[in-house]
This record gives sequence, structure tokens and C-alpha cells, in this order.
Amino acid sequence: MPVLTQRQLNRTALQRQLLLSRSGKSAIEAVEHLVGMQAQAPFPPYFGLWTRLTTFQPDDLAQRLLDRSVVRIVLMRGTVHLVSAEDCLLLRPMVQSLLDRGVRSNTQHRSELIGLDEDELTAIGRKLLDEQPRSAAQLRPLLAERWPDRSPAALAFAVRNLLPLVQIPPRAIWGRSGQPVYATAETWLGRPLADAAPVEEVLRRYLAAFGPATVADVQTWSGLRGLKDVVRGMDLRGFRDENGRELLDLPDAELADPELPSPPRFLPPFDNLLLSHHDRGRVMSPEDRKRLFSVKNAVLPGTILVDGFLHGTWQITRKRDTATLHITAYRALPDAEALEEEGRRLLAFAEPDAVEQSVNIAVDAE
Repeated sequence: MPVLTQRQLNRTALQRQLLLSRSGKSAIEAVEHLVGMQAQAPFPPYFGLWTRLTTFQPDDLAQRLLDRSVVRIVLMRGTVHLVSAEDCLLLRPMVQSLLDRGVRSNTQHRSELIGLDEDELTAIGRKLLDEQPRSAAQLRPLLAERWPDRSPAALAFAVRNLLPLVQIPPRAIWGRSGQPVYATAETWLGRPLADAAPVEEVLRRYLAAFGPATVADVQTWSGLRGLKDVVRGMDLRGFRDENGRELLDLPDAELADPELPSPPRFLPPFDNLLLSHHDRGRVMSPEDRKRLFSVKNAVLPGTILVDGFLHGTWQITRKRDTATLHITAYRALPDAEALEEEGRRLLAFAEPDAVEQSVNIAVDAE
């Protein structure tokens, strides 16, 4: 099998992730190309689209949430993703086994759910949420009326896994705030879920956005088990990486030139580029991975890519009329001026009404 170098895997991943050069795709087209965007926090997808698209503005996504053409729902890895309405209906059945497993393995709630009739819980939960959208706080006492001897929090957690629940606006609308309020996907979108999980189709789309990849990469991205036989039955092209691992890809997918330049990019917290491979060496060193993922409460910060690789973190603070972008670089920057210029564009997007905007770059080499 041909051997792909780390740099070629890096440039190919960036190209497929729309990060080598910004794309002219619409917000929905980009979200579908990426097979969804990690979205357990409300606003990272806005930054993820800004860094990938040529003319993206917050309203381009906010309006799609309001007109229900995109939704936020628990999907891959059991985490909230932003996906198109069509992908919500397509992908949700694929991860049901993962979410069922989560009900029984969750250390916080599983003891309260032993022996529970899940079919009855699902039926009652659906009835309550189809009557009207409800928050978890509103749902808990209603479930407790039927199961007064069970933990209301555990019951609501189980409903979240057993039913396809979308978080509805104003949650995740740019410039607004709101706690998660849930509705069933079928009622919110007015259409049923797909009859079956089209795993092979979804894996092809994963490779188009993240490949070439190992079977372990696919399982890390999806959270699903036992995909080896599924992948083996597909018509795919094989490679090896420099460590001898077998990589799979679409037969006609383009591999990027490893010498292509990669401009500095600001990735949002929890960006899928950093979470969707078992081996993340194509975008970060083992030392940088350890440093990034050792953050408190597993709340990942925004990150910077320099020459295509993880190089540090960022956050924006606002004090009255002053917005400051704080960049913490893991090592000396080869071109601080280019990073600062991109940072000023980020500030103009995120804080357009700030009278003063500044970029603060610090090097913190551990």
C-alpha cells in the first residue's frame, strides 16, 4: 500500500475540512459536508463556519435555526451536534445503539434506572414533549408523577437518550441566550426519522470530510462499535501511514499536495477536526494533545492552527467598549504578524460593535 506522510495527511485533512482556503459554500452546505458540527456549547459552530467560509455572517446560521433547516441534537459520540434537518432524520437512528448503551452505563444515573420499563418511559416522554416543548427542569416533575420512587434527573436523562430530542431556539441564536428546551425531532421538523441507519453512506461522507482514516478513527468519530466488518465490505482505497497503520479512503478522493501553504486558522472550542480521529497526529503532537485535553472539566478552548498544526489556544474578553483577543501560543510563532491579522478579522466578526479591538499574543512554552 502507498505510504502517506504526516504532512500529506495534515494537508488533506485541512483541505477536506475547508481550512486550507475558505469555501464559497452556504452555511447548510458546509454543515452537511462536515457531517455536522460539534455543538454542546451554543456558539462554537458560528466560529467554525466563519473560519471555513468566505462570506459567513452570524445571521446565516441563526436564520437556519429559526426556520428549522438546521437543528441541534445528540448524535455522534453521544454529544450535541449541529446538523441539517435532513441529516438529523438520517443520522439519529444510526446512533441509537450508542445512546441506549449510555442509559445503562452512565455511572451517575444507571442505579436509578434498573428495571425501568423503557418503552413506557419513551411513550410518556414523547407524549409530554409533543404536547409542548419543555426544558429538563419542566420535564422532571412530570416524569416523577409516574415514577415517584425514581430520580427525576435520571428519568429526564433516559428520555434524552431514548428519544430524538432537538434543542429549540432561542438556544444557540447569536446574540441571545436561553436554557435548553426540547422537542422531539419528528414533531419539530414535521417528518419521521429514517427507517434504517445508512451506515455505509455515512461512513463515505465521513471519509470525504475527514479521510483517509483508520477503522479506529471512524469509531472514534461516531462512537459506534463493530465497524470493521462494515468498512471491509465497502469499495475503498487503502494506504498506510508512517507508523504502518492501514488507512482507508474513497476510491476517487483527492489527496492534497503536502507542500500547500496553510494559513493561520482560529478553530472554535470542540472543533470536530480535533475530536474525530483516534490518532490525532495529523493535526497535533502527542505533547500538545496532552496539554490541550488536560483542561479543567474537559471544556476545550478555542485553538489556533499554525502551518496546519495545533499551536495554542485563544479566547475573547469584553470590557465595556474594548474587546481583546488573547492568544496563548505553545511555542514561538514563525509568523506572528499573519496570526495577528487573522485575529483582527476574528474580532471584527465576533465583536463588531467594540470601539477598541486588540490582539494580545503570549508564548507559554511548558
